[in-house]
Amino acid sequence: MTRFVLLLGLALLAACSTLPATRDAAAATANDSAQFEPDIAAFERVDSGVRRMPGSVVFVGSSSIRLWDSLGEDFPGVAVINRGFGGSRVRDSTYYADRIVTPYQPRAIVFYAGDNDLQEGRTPRQVRDDFVAFVERVRGTLPQVPIAFIAIKPSPSRVALLPQVREANALVRAYAAEEDGIDFLDVYLPMLDGEGQPRDELFLDDQLHMNRSGYAIWAGVVRPWLAGL
Repeated sequence: MTRFVLLLGLALLAACSTLPATRDAAAATANDSAQFEPDIAAFERVDSGVRRMPGSVVFVGSSSIRLWDSLGEDFPGVAVINRGFGGSRVRDSTYYADRIVTPYQPRAIVFYAGDNDLQEGRTPRQVRDDFVAFVERVRGTLPQVPIAFIAIKPSPSRVALLPQVREANALVRAYAAEEDGIDFLDVYLPMLDGEGQPRDELFLDDQLHMNRSGYAIWAGVVRPWLAGL
């Protein structure tokens, strides 16, 4: 009996000791994502002055989405909402999903993030897990909404990260293959040259963000997915 009580006490102590760590991790994530509050508030100010559009397609993610200013031209006849915010990571879109994704009751979601995550030291598995968390967050409110993950692009300025980019893309692709309504859209391969290197001509001078030619590739990959919904 004494041994049992001792073991039980140790187990309870161990369980309790993890609670502050869990709370600390959650608080750290919240504080980290809070840096984007001005961007999210700006979206909400726009929302307050216009009618929301149920049944639209929400494009959400990092600056590669934010700078996609030709969405209306690239997807004629499709109601699109751009909710990209520069510098964001996968987990930031998850943190703000209840404010900039699900309120629109979209018929589909196109998601892009991941390269900022890897640049900051996030592992490919963590990127995959963060995307899973995004899906679960959104599906908690919109259980049937189709979600597409645009492959992490091969940027010339981050060529050293290509091994991690390939691994993260493969992990997300494998996850999507097992889930109904989750798709992986491969823009990675079309953005490589014959030697497997990023195509400089698809990017702006910073060699990180894309020019119109780069977005034309993305549109050509996303368009058939939307048409098939």
